[in-house]
Amino acid sequence: MQTDQPSDKPRIFHRASLRQRLWAGLVCVAVAALFAVLWLAADGKIDLSRWLDPCGFKQRYNLPCPTCGITTSAVAFASGKIFESFYIQPAGALFCCILVLIAFFAFLTAVFGIYFRFIERFFAEVKVRYIILAVIVIIAAGLAVTLARALAANG
Repeated sequence: MQTDQPSDKPRIFHRASLRQRLWAGLVCVAVAALFAVLWLAADGKIDLSRWLDPCGFKQRYNLPCPTCGITTSAVAFASGKIFESFYIQPAGALFCCILVLIAFFAFLTAVFGIYFRFIERFFAEVKVRYIILAVIVIIAAGLAVTLARALAANG
């Protein structure tokens, strides 16, 4: 015989507050706008080199800078060339993948009011310094790949 008792199972998500939905909508629109600008740059309608070129580090030391290739990688990612984006600069492609995930969960929160508990848990348990350290490690790994390619091309 089955009884109707309240379930003590932890739920994966809960209803988002109005403030959470507004913030999520803002994040989703910002990420979409960023990818729209990158897509327009890939299509040749916007010239990003007016704002981003020339790289002073590269001009001065004749070596790629730590973030060299991230914009090119992001433009390739936004135009649908995912594997090429990873080849150009793995760190840039990884950041784009993270942005897509952020936009997806922000969209779910903003439109449907679904707020996932693992997001709360992530920000409660992970300290900002660990996130910054992870970003530094990802950029350093991308720099290592870019430097290896530059040195192989020059040598």
